[in-house]
Amino acid sequence: MKVLLYFENQNMIRKSGIGRTLKHQIIALQSQGIEYTLDPRESFDIAHINTVGLQSQWLIHRCHQMHKKVIVHAHSTEEDFKNSFILSNQMSSLFRKRLMTIYSKADCLITPTAYSKKLISHYVNKDIPIYAISNGVDIEEYNDNEERIQLFKQYFHLTSQQKVIICVGLFFQRKGILDFIEIAQKLPQYTFIWFGDISLYTIPQQIRNVIKHHPSNVIFPGYITGDIIKGAYCGADAFFFPSYEETEGIVVLEALSSYQQVILRDIPVYEGWLIHGKNCYKGKDNDEFIELIQNVVEKKLPYLGKEGRKVAEERSLERVGKQLKTVYHSLL
Repeated sequence: MKVLLYFENQNMIRKSGIGRTLKHQIIALQSQGIEYTLDPRESFDIAHINTVGLQSQWLIHRCHQMHKKVIVHAHSTEEDFKNSFILSNQMSSLFRKRLMTIYSKADCLITPTAYSKKLISHYVNKDIPIYAISNGVDIEEYNDNEERIQLFKQYFHLTSQQKVIICVGLFFQRKGILDFIEIAQKLPQYTFIWFGDISLYTIPQQIRNVIKHHPSNVIFPGYITGDIIKGAYCGADAFFFPSYEETEGIVVLEALSSYQQVILRDIPVYEGWLIHGKNCYKGKDNDEFIELIQNVVEKKLPYLGKEGRKVAEERSLERVGKQLKTVYHSLL
């Protein structure tokens, strides 16, 4: 069995969660000894397609002509397309139709969570199987590491007394960036760092303005990889992710892997696996977030990092690989 892992325009998506999914899928397949290729010109038995552009659609058509099985990985929904790029809300219904066109051509669909499976089930014929399989996380990459923590603190010139709250994501309204900045204004005693980057020309003017004219206790270092971001995950005082809509949230899994205190918006995607007061903390609005952040940072709430790590371990890439292997075999 040989699997084609297909990601269209890899350079364009490399800074997003979908971009990191390519690395995760490779590791997952390697853990199970599954042969794979990234080149559609090579021979393969199953096409595992992760993008929905024109090249992806053409490849699906070609696979059907060759009588090859096609899996489409449903990373995207209309809901998580909204409140992102300029005109995304006006174009969301067209984007949904695009997704329906691509997803309906698959022999089966994979999507990260039970929540996204429920959304996707309304896009396609009920005869197309849909499997909920996490995007996974390379948990060993995010072990608590004092050397990385020191690199993170040195990079940002942080003192031992500074309390730091981090977030990771693109500059989208959907990600809660406006709330993040508003909360930072109301908590000037803490340092807030938002890791991530995207061309400012692709996002609404309101978002551009707050990024250019943000409070002095907010840092936008751009897209950072390696030991610095891993040190941030385990060295910050809290990971605060106020996103309004996700299909899973790879950065959440990375924070959980790092034994970090995780503060999330209470949204449907986390139901059933992320539980307030057990493995994370959840808030519904900025007032609740302010209270949670203060209580977490000042250690007035219990430490939940070990329970959060267990959630991440359940979504290790080895486990993801076993689940993918089962789906591949079922198709063949």
